[in-house]
Amino acid sequence: MDLLFTLDAGYLAPLKVALTSLHANEPAADVTVWLVHSAIPAAKLEEVAALTAAFGWQFRPVAVDGAQWEAAPTQARYPKEMYFRLLAGDILPADLHRVLYLDPDILILNPLWPLWELDLQGRMLAAATHTGLVDVTTPFNNLRLNTDHAYFNSGVLLIDLDQARARIRWADIRHVIETQGDFLMLPDQDILNHLYGKYTLEVPDERWNYDARSYAKYFLRSKGEHDIHWVMANTAILHFDGQPKPWTAKHDNRFTALYLAYQKMAER
Repeated sequence: MDLLFTLDAGYLAPLKVALTSLHANEPAADVTVWLVHSAIPAAKLEEVAALTAAFGWQFRPVAVDGAQWEAAPTQARYPKEMYFRLLAGDILPADLHRVLYLDPDILILNPLWPLWELDLQGRMLAAATHTGLVDVTTPFNNLRLNTDHAYFNSGVLLIDLDQARARIRWADIRHVIETQGDFLMLPDQDILNHLYGKYTLEVPDERWNYDARSYAKYFLRSKGEHDIHWVMANTAILHFDGQPKPWTAKHDNRFTALYLAYQKMAER
C-alpha cells in the first residue's frame, strides 16, 4: 500500500498521529509512506523515518521546488503544499501506478485495504463528498465551478497515477489559478472539482472520509444506524476537517478524546 502525504513542517505532528492510528488498526500492512514537501528540514524528516521504521514500513520523502506555486491562492491553513497532490503523477516515480493520498488531520479506525484495492471502474480518482441532510451546496458549487457532479472532498483521494500522468497538466491548473484565483474558496479542492471531478468515482464518506464535525448528520441520515458503535466498527477514515483541529484546546466533540488518545500513543 502506497500512501501519499503533502505537507509542511507544521503538520508533521498530526502526520505521526495518523500513521500511529493506521499501525494500531492494520499492523500487518505492508506500507510505503511518500511525503512530498518543499522545505522540511532533514532532522524533522528523520523523526518520521524513525517512526515508520519502528512500524516496519518504508519512508520515501520527496523534495520538490514549490516556486511555481508562489502565485497560487494560499492561506495559513491552506499552504502551497496542498497543491502537490494534484501533480502526484509527475512527482512520484514512473513505476508507481496507484497511490492513496491522505490529509494528515485524520485517524485510521479500520483497515484501508478495501479502499486501496477498489476497482476504479476506469476513473482516474476515487473520493467522497460531504453533503448535509439537505444538499444545498451542490447546486451552488456546480454553478460557480461549471460542474455537473457532487463536490468532492480532496482530503482522501485514491489516484490512478497512469491516468493522472496522461490527464493532469500544470498548464491547465495554472490557467485556472490565473483566471479564477480570486474566486476559489477552497483552492486546490475547487481546482480538483473544476478540472477533474468528471473523472472521479464517488465512495461513501461514512466509511472513507467521515467528517468528524457531523456526527448528528450521519446519525440522522442513517435513521439512527450510524451511531458511535457503528463508526468504530465500520468507519476507516475519520477526518477532522475544518477548524478547530483536535490537537488544539478549542476542539471539543465526541471524537476529541479518541484523537488525544492516539496522540499520546504517538508521543510514546
